[in-house]
Amino acid sequence: MSKKIFTRFQSSETDGLYAWARLWAALAIMTIGGFGMYSCTVALLPVATEFGLSRGEASLPYTLFTIGFGAGGIFYGWATSRWNTARILLIASLIYGSGFLIASAAGAFWVYAVAFGVPIGFLGAAATFSPLVADISLWFEKRRGFAIGIVISGNYIAGTIWPPITQALIDALGWRDALMFIGLFCLSAMPALTLMLRRPPPALDEIRPGVQFVASKRPLGFHRETLQGLLCVAGVACCVAMSMPQVHIVALCSDLGLGAVHGANMLALMMAAGVASRLISGWISDKIGGFRTLLLGSVLQLFALTLFLPFDDLFPLYVVSFIFGLSQGGIVPSYAMIVRENFPAKDAGWRIGTVMSFTLFGMALGGLLSGIIHDATGAYQAAFLNGIGWNLLNGSLALFLLWRAKRYLLPSKNSAA
Repeated sequence: MSKKIFTRFQSSETDGLYAWARLWAALAIMTIGGFGMYSCTVALLPVATEFGLSRGEASLPYTLFTIGFGAGGIFYGWATSRWNTARILLIASLIYGSGFLIASAAGAFWVYAVAFGVPIGFLGAAATFSPLVADISLWFEKRRGFAIGIVISGNYIAGTIWPPITQALIDALGWRDALMFIGLFCLSAMPALTLMLRRPPPALDEIRPGVQFVASKRPLGFHRETLQGLLCVAGVACCVAMSMPQVHIVALCSDLGLGAVHGANMLALMMAAGVASRLISGWISDKIGGFRTLLLGSVLQLFALTLFLPFDDLFPLYVVSFIFGLSQGGIVPSYAMIVRENFPAKDAGWRIGTVMSFTLFGMALGGLLSGIIHDATGAYQAAFLNGIGWNLLNGSLALFLLWRAKRYLLPSKNSAA
């Protein structure tokens, strides 16, 4: 029996035992890769105090991290389409962990900010998001959507567990020693996990039979770059809307007199519900395809976003935060599913990386726009309406793409690469 299991583990077949082991290693790497974003935000106040900064100035490392994270996703998506994923991740993990050590020893604020923007963000954490999604999509056929949902839930798991751990480390050690501890942990754990990703994927030159749509030179009747561009616009639109509660829920609770602690708890609840959402939507996308899953997620997010408008009491906001988390988590994974259904597998790395990076740009833009609108109006109502408008754009694009997909739908049993 053990020999049979070992033989199955040695096999590089899709949906096999090794594919699942690779998936769990990728999930762990992505979860650790989330340390960068959340350690940056948790350390904001003590860093601002030590360097004598305003809140706006102290937010610079997060801004640089977000930009680097998004731009790095495009770079690493291109790189993993050409070179071994494990080798790239090994180098990135060493840079990532070293970035925390640089930040912990920073004698000037600009060194701290650049550390989060370049080694931690652009060259480090960026390799742990979209490249891993693209990689795992090559190892699954029957359960591709579910596998993508599992891996991409890593950044939500990170949002659930790392903030309280980072805060506890800062309270016990100070922010410098806390970041040093995080860096040493990353340097010891991540390189070991990359060993599980050494095997090349089973197929890079074709999309195998069994998927809902067939890759062609004109997917859905578009030029490939046209469809790619529409997915990028949809990614920005959905995440501008998504960022409103995620970025500003703590500030909203403070404005309402409910307390920042409750806002932080709502954010954690939102992230935890988002994990469940990504798993469920991944399973659903295996049944109905990426375009239908995108439309479903967009409609659900729109519904949940509107629920924030009439409520300003503690218990209703907890409930709405939970509903929002369950609603929005499945949108981003659907883009990876759509790419794999409509483009050649050999392009998965850079195409998924590009679309995922545009979702990050949407998060950054949405957080900024919501803050600007709040400053102009003195409340968050108009900011929520702005998010709803962007969500309607995303839903309209999803509906249009689904309509086009139905015109070019081929029965999976007749599919041919």
